[in-house]
Amino acid sequence: MASIEVVHGPPADGSQLGAVVAFDEAGGYGTVAAKGTGHRWFFHCTAIADGSRTIAVGTPVQFEVAAGRMGRYEAFALQPTTDRLTD
Repeated sequence: MASIEVVHGPPADGSQLGAVVAFDEAGGYGTVAAKGTGHRWFFHCTAIADGSRTIAVGTPVQFEVAAGRMGRYEAFALQPTTDRLTD
């Protein structure tokens, strides 16, 4: 998988809409891009709300962002959604 560019600054308040833009099944991690801003956030497969360990690239999701256990901001509580992601 190519290198992952992530945002390390504070997130927007509340849940966000976006899409999974990368996922490495072997490593169990990926990135999600927020709708509107395009900010990309790292996530670990344990952050997928339904307990699955994989998610397809392109899946529209609702998610939250907070400081993770390593001190960097990451996406969590990823839930697939049917909301349109086009502006």
